[in-house]
Amino acid sequence: MSSETETPTPRRRLIVLLPLLIFLGLAGLFLSQLLSGRDVSEVPSALIGLPAPQTNLPPLEGLNLPGLDSKAFAGRVTLVNVFASWCAPCREEHPVLLALSQDKRFTMAALNYKDQPENARRFLGDLGNPFQAIGVDEAGRTAIDWGVYGVPETFVIGKDGKIAYKHVGPLTPETARDLLLPQIDKALAVPG
Repeated sequence: MSSETETPTPRRRLIVLLPLLIFLGLAGLFLSQLLSGRDVSEVPSALIGLPAPQTNLPPLEGLNLPGLDSKAFAGRVTLVNVFASWCAPCREEHPVLLALSQDKRFTMAALNYKDQPENARRFLGDLGNPFQAIGVDEAGRTAIDWGVYGVPETFVIGKDGKIAYKHVGPLTPETARDLLLPQIDKALAVPG
């Protein structure tokens, strides 16, 4: 009986090492993302710098406010908040929106997303209404045009009618102070 040991061929070595090389490559990629300092919770929007989508939504009945009309954005900075009464984070961010509504340098409008009108009215009646215009997007089609991932989301529209900033998720006092208000100030500083 002879005991011969087979010498692995280069192809066999590659097959054995390939999973390890793939794992090490992916681990390096993930590590570089973690150490980059970039906010991984930030979802980029392809619409930043582009005109706000043409929108003409009907008003939320019973509130005596206009609907959401993109023509109304011209010449003023507008904050557009996407909300729904069934959205728990919308309820959490609502006090922040009420505080922002005290700042008269910009207009606050809303897109009411896939909501029942009576529920939206009750939501605003219970918590207060920070908005000067509310458009009803019952089917959610307009939200798709705006690139909405989910509710809540908030957009800053510049005086030129272009989207200057998008915040995904509920606003907190900290995100309003540190992220949203600087973007509003920047949009206000642009001559228009």
